[in-house]
Amino acid sequence: MAVPFRRTSKKVKRQRRTHKKLSVPGMVECSNCGEPTKAHHVCKSCGHYDGKQVVEK
Repeated sequence: MAVPFRRTSKKVKRQRRTHKKLSVPGMVECSNCGEPTKAHHVCKSCGHYDGKQVVEK
């Protein structure tokens, strides 16, 4: 079985893993109530989309 000649340092290990992270979805503020919502989605708290009442709450 192969054994590494030198131990991998913390710096090298962390540099290798820089692309493994969570991404935050695009959030915008609702124009009606001010709650943060996903872009191009109906607001869950008030039911508005694009300045119009879409869903009755």
